[in-house]
Amino acid sequence: MFDLPVDTKEHAREATNSREFLLDEGFEMSHFSIYTRFCNGKEHYETYLRRIEAHLPERGEIHVLNFTDKQYENIIRFSSQRRQQQRKNPDQLAMF
Repeated sequence: MFDLPVDTKEHAREATNSREFLLDEGFEMSHFSIYTRFCNGKEHYETYLRRIEAHLPERGEIHVLNFTDKQYENIIRFSSQRRQQQRKNPDQLAMF
């Protein structure tokens, strides 16, 4: 999750670059400033945490939350006043 300033063209460009970086790393946008990615284990999580840390924007707030696979599966989602199906963790990882 992040809150990045966009009050100048430079800040807006940094925020866009940060979002594009996350997408390039395989994250999925859950909301405009909330991105998610399934990590298969603590080592995988630590790898992405280091990548994020290496690409931090100069300004703003960034929060990284870590959920277990069971906690992720138990997230309740609503869309247009309807309960959505629970998301399942991927059965396998695809590497490109």
